[in-house]
Parts: sequence; structure tokens; C-alpha cells
Amino acid sequence: MKEIPHVDKLMEIKGIGLVTVSGFMAEVGDIGRFDNPKQLQKLAGYAIVANDSGKHTGESRISYRGRKRLRYVLYEAAISAVGKNAEFREIHEYYQTRKKNPLKKMQSMVAVACKLIRIFYVILTKGVDYDGSKLLGDIRRPQVQAA
Repeated sequence: MKEIPHVDKLMEIKGIGLVTVSGFMAEVGDIGRFDNPKQLQKLAGYAIVANDSGKHTGESRISYRGRKRLRYVLYEAAISAVGKNAEFREIHEYYQTRKKNPLKKMQSMVAVACKLIRIFYVILTKGVDYDGSKLLGDIRRPQVQAA
């Protein structure tokens, strides 16, 4: 693991450990072969698919196509990050309590796992450090926007 560049920066994220990073890297392989994090989401089976047919519009869900172990590693990492990291906990709470389109607990965990994919991708490709304030910048707070 020490030979892979920028892996040490992933372990600086509170709630993310050696088992998570090694499982992620084992399933993904060379991160350079992906053009964007959406491709990683699809590899994990976290791509959103619609359940539509003709005039019927069903509920959207994740595809479950892709690597089961990668999905498991990311879900466990999301649980750990929400439990131990204040920024991820705040994101999880926001997803569940927002006025427009609130998510259920499991849906929120999947959204946090997808956010972890994006964070891992940026850190491994660009070599930037983890910044919790950028993570919280995604939350839309109506009282702050009005000011």
C-alpha cells in the first residue's frame, strides 16, 4: 500500500482505515484508468436506474450491477465515517432532514458512500489533502443563502 501514491492522504480522513483503503484499492486497481468518479460509481453498482415502462414511472434505485465487495467496502466505510467523522455525520443528517426530497437512512448511507467515492477519486488523482469544509460546502442552507 505504501507504494501507491497519495494513499496516506486517504488514511488521514477520520473514520477511514487501512482495511477500507486496501479493500478499495484491491477492487478498483489503477485509479488512472477512470476518467471521472461516475465510472467508479458504476463499477461499484451505485449507478441510479429508473424503474420506468411506458406511462408507468417507478421509483429510482441503485443498479446493483458491479462489484459486490467494492459496494460492501464503501458501505462499511460510510458507516464508519458517519460514526466517527463530524463532517460526514452532518452530511448524513442533512440528507435525512432536508425539506425537499429527504432520504431514508439507507438511502442516505448510499449517498455518503457515493460521496466517499468522489473524495477518494479526487485525492488519488490530484493528490490534494482532505478538507472537511469543502465537504460541508455541498449542504444548501436557506438561512445562509438569504444573508
